[in-house]
Amino acid sequence: MEETQEEKLDMKSLAQELKQRLSKEPERKDKKTKEKKVKKKEDSSDEKIKKTSGSISQKETKEIKQTAGETLIPLEDYIKCAVHLGTKVITPHMRKYVYKRRADGLAVINTSIIDKKLREAIKFLAKYDPEKIYLACKREAGWDAAKKFEETTGIQTFTKKYPPGITTNLILEDFFEKEITIICDPWIDKNALNDTAKLKKPILSLCDTNNFTQKITELIPCNNKSKKSLGCVLYILARGYCKAKKIRFTAELEDFAGELE
Repeated sequence: MEETQEEKLDMKSLAQELKQRLSKEPERKDKKTKEKKVKKKEDSSDEKIKKTSGSISQKETKEIKQTAGETLIPLEDYIKCAVHLGTKVITPHMRKYVYKRRADGLAVINTSIIDKKLREAIKFLAKYDPEKIYLACKREAGWDAAKKFEETTGIQTFTKKYPPGITTNLILEDFFEKEITIICDPWIDKNALNDTAKLKKPILSLCDTNNFTQKITELIPCNNKSKKSLGCVLYILARGYCKAKKIRFTAELEDFAGELE
């Protein structure tokens, strides 16, 4: 039986639809592959930061000491924790905090500025009581330090996952209100950043050289990738905050950052 013109058109449209679906499938696979590659690249970058944290030459240490004045903790501890080591990427927002690049391409953040911004951050936080503040740290390297921060300061902390909308959606069972948010990375902790920005409330953020700083009220330029660096910064913040609020504080740097080499 000979096909009618209408049947031919239907078959043609079905064939075209199937062809379009098949062409989209590789695109989806390519997209997932690209996302995995980006994630792997980020992970390897983080791992590299951790490895290079301990490989700081005596010449570099001497150079840093010459540019830094009196600091909140001994300069050697800043260096051991690699708080000053950034990434190979420097955003326009973070360029002013960078002192130089190392031979391996990693940016070096000005230690004097780190110390100065930590002092400013402590004064900024001290305006608020613990129950008015919360901290978000999705990066695994900072979980232990974040929990110690909560234990010593009484400030509520979210690790692993921050539930989006928890401070903006009134119908959520676990909805709560705070006056200020601390985040450990504006990209990783973007849910907490965006929720706080919607409420037009202040945000204190730890920012590495590859971060953008839109919506952030106060920032601390530092290595926010490694466990030791995150521990060191949160230790200084916790100690300074507790001193300002007259909260008993007995923890040591090692309690936040682990054993120093």
